[in-house]
Amino acid sequence: MPKNEKGKLRVIPLGGLNEIGKNLTVLEYADDIIIIDCGLGFPDEDMLGIDLVIPDISYLEANREKIRGIVLTHGHEDHIGAIPYVLRQINPPIYGTNLTLGIIKNKLEEHVLPHTPALHCVHAGSTVRLGCFSVEFIHVNHSIADACCLAINTPVGTVVHSGDFKLDITPIDGEMMNITRLGEIGKKGVLLLMCESTNAERPGYTPSEKKVGKSLEYIFTTNPDKRIVIATFSSNVHRVQQIINVSAHHGRKVAITGRSMLNIIGAAVELGYMTVPDGVLIDINEIKRYKPEQLTLITTGSQGEPMSALYRMAFADHSQITLGRNDLVVLSSSAIPGNEKLVGRIINELSKNGVSVLHDALVEVHVSGHACQEELKLMQALIKPKYFMPVHGEYRHLAANRELALDMGMSDKNIFISDIGKVLELDRRSAKWGGTVPAGKILVDGYGVGDVGNIVLRDRRHLAQDGLIVVVASVDTDARLLLSGPDIVSRGFVYVRESEELMEEVRQLAAQAINDCLDRRDRTDRMELKTCVKDTLSKYLYSKTKRKPMVLPVIMNV
Repeated sequence: MPKNEKGKLRVIPLGGLNEIGKNLTVLEYADDIIIIDCGLGFPDEDMLGIDLVIPDISYLEANREKIRGIVLTHGHEDHIGAIPYVLRQINPPIYGTNLTLGIIKNKLEEHVLPHTPALHCVHAGSTVRLGCFSVEFIHVNHSIADACCLAINTPVGTVVHSGDFKLDITPIDGEMMNITRLGEIGKKGVLLLMCESTNAERPGYTPSEKKVGKSLEYIFTTNPDKRIVIATFSSNVHRVQQIINVSAHHGRKVAITGRSMLNIIGAAVELGYMTVPDGVLIDINEIKRYKPEQLTLITTGSQGEPMSALYRMAFADHSQITLGRNDLVVLSSSAIPGNEKLVGRIINELSKNGVSVLHDALVEVHVSGHACQEELKLMQALIKPKYFMPVHGEYRHLAANRELALDMGMSDKNIFISDIGKVLELDRRSAKWGGTVPAGKILVDGYGVGDVGNIVLRDRRHLAQDGLIVVVASVDTDARLLLSGPDIVSRGFVYVRESEELMEEVRQLAAQAINDCLDRRDRTDRMELKTCVKDTLSKYLYSKTKRKPMVLPVIMNV
């Protein structure tokens, strides 16, 4: 592990580069470390049975005495979702805005931790001192309230981390991104800008959230006789606020379903980030008291998640809501890359049941929360950094952001596309790569964190693709006798009742392999017997079926 050179600031991404989500960046100077965000990612298709992916924090565990705090940009899962898991290993103080901490508190109630987390509430405009670092929180617009970018004063210069942002001139919460303060910081001089890259391939500007409000008004006006069901991201409290406002204007009651939606809206209302007119919000159990055209339902499941409320409605598995021809479902979101099939499946199922469906491709019911190219260029123009590091995105997003920096006149040698675990070392005059630290993905399966690795995933893929053959036999290795069996059990390979001939051949081959192995040597251990059976059956089954099931010999020595 490379040692920190004196006078060098080390920037170490442990997540969020060459991937979507799992955002976590470390700044280290001498004996001080701060952590920016602590997010989770979602599993790839080949991660069978995995629920969540979190960053590998073994570097932070090895340097826990240096950690001065975790600073959070906003309350989305890809920025705060790993906190309950990381707090099992380390316990630094956490700094975030009011809504961000409100969401975290709800999450932490579901976890048992070895110590009580220290949560410190900050506001846009606040500055906190963490060791040699001074962190200023600056208001930005995003698809969740209380989002900030960070200006971090370090001994070698100022580092700006954009967080997730967009420039919304007409935001729902009334405050535009604080470009005045960003310009002031840029004027004083910025050493490094770490800027998000999610929409770096998209030209132009991201539309205002108010555009969705106009679309919602049109939908409600043109569908007065239908029950309207709107699925959106639970964290987008501004979107939910607009849905409630339009529903109240049209004399509708609003019911909310989906655990994450209830949690976040509960926190937002309690903390004053949402206002609900009296008598508009009703419990989901009360919906039968009202006619369909008097109701709006707000639900989770805009990404087609199989356990979500909308999925259960679509497949007639929801305890309170059954959808039909009198319903209009609005998907107020865009599909996250990789979720297109899941979303398509829900739309197909709803359409089969006669439900009308509106989504982003048909009407403007969603706008992104991320900056497009002109806004990313504006951020660079305001900050005027000496060095630039694109963050938050797959390689193509990072490369597109790099091209924008080149267009803005930045020198190619001052732009650093990094990777997780790769160290960038900076001082006042220079920036260069400085080795690597341990980094990667920790897989969460149920309550297990990190106990499923590459070997277990490989076995799961093997079982999923080719199935399993179990060979059970009893032997006496001293007398060199096969006492009973072998019995053959097939799971996910062939249906035994329709393949009796093949199974009998497998049984005879296994018996022959065991006997041959027992006869061959003066002494035979169980591992040799297992290997012999496995090799013999694997070759035979492949020659017969062109498939390679997992062969699991269970040999008991009596």
